[in-house]
Amino acid sequence: MGDSVKRVLFVNSEIFPYLPQTRISDIGRYLPQGIQERKKEIRSFMPRYGCINERKNQLHEVIRLSGMNIIINDVDRPLVIKVASVAAARMQVYFIDNEDYFHRKHIYHDADGKFFPDNGERAIFFARGVLETVKKLRWAPDIIHCHGWISYVLPAYLKKAYIDDPIFSASKIVLSIYDDINGISFPGDLKGKIAYGGLEASDITLPENPTGADLAGFAVKYSDAVILGSENIPQEVTGACQDLGLPVLPYREESFTDGSYIDDYNSFYDQL
Repeated sequence: MGDSVKRVLFVNSEIFPYLPQTRISDIGRYLPQGIQERKKEIRSFMPRYGCINERKNQLHEVIRLSGMNIIINDVDRPLVIKVASVAAARMQVYFIDNEDYFHRKHIYHDADGKFFPDNGERAIFFARGVLETVKKLRWAPDIIHCHGWISYVLPAYLKKAYIDDPIFSASKIVLSIYDDINGISFPGDLKGKIAYGGLEASDITLPENPTGADLAGFAVKYSDAVILGSENIPQEVTGACQDLGLPVLPYREESFTDGSYIDDYNSFYDQL
């Protein structure tokens, strides 16, 4: 793709300072800024988790982008889009919001540490919400970079349900894989809930009660390139990358320490 990479869409599970500082939230905060400083146009999305203080972070609803409904498991839920600015980075962050899925105090686990049983549905809503919002923005990304498990269903939607949409006709999916939920299991009906439009049940290669590693492997199948964002990535996931012949950027701890991962990622985009 080379010099033709001009627009990069970031689909983040976490962004600092809206969530506590972690490896993933740091990348969500500093990578888009770094890519923007390297003369690419960016858009950045994340879920509007209930623990995010809207007043403190100056979130406000974007009325012209809100108002759509997304149907999951035969239930119609409104999509609300909010936006805030990271002043120091001169960039905006778009938030995917819905009262049923995101207005709770905890992010992925309840007060007892149990993984929310509807987390799979939340991922579905987030992925479709991002794609529908980008369509409304009429902003055609060259690269869509997915970070963290809650973005893992987006590659399949792009390649199957949105394949004929001209906004995404030239988009390449880059998937960053982390060790955030490798062994956690999702409910057995997730496969049926993911199916939508051109993404049929036969396309969804997930077992009953899939784990986070299974979901990562599913995302790999529909991605164009993979970045290993953690050291402990399951062998079945890295093996799937090899079997598909995907370009893979290896994990390099020192690149996060010295910040050189931004140049590494930027070069990786340009090679696709």
